[in-house]
Amino acid sequence: MSAITRDEVAHLARLSRLALADDELDHFAAQLDQIVGAVARVSEVAAEDIPPSSHALPLTNVFRPDEVRPGLSPEGALAGAPAVEEDRFRVPRILGEEA
Repeated sequence: MSAITRDEVAHLARLSRLALADDELDHFAAQLDQIVGAVARVSEVAAEDIPPSSHALPLTNVFRPDEVRPGLSPEGALAGAPAVEEDRFRVPRILGEEA
């Protein structure tokens, strides 16, 4: 029996506001079931004596030290802006938000 059912995929699609066809529900259910199975196999392999790691090789920081440098003034930053309002970039309103 599969771990991920067609009904669960349909529920996730509704929550995600995705319109999926019947054949897509079956296809995604099978794919998600394979993913869950693969994760389960990986968790079986993980041993207590192996420390967790985020990378196979150790990483070192290659960045230079931080140095304080002069930055742009508000006037300089806004100099090339197409529209400015109260010392800020003026952009079009989106999603019907109120001012």
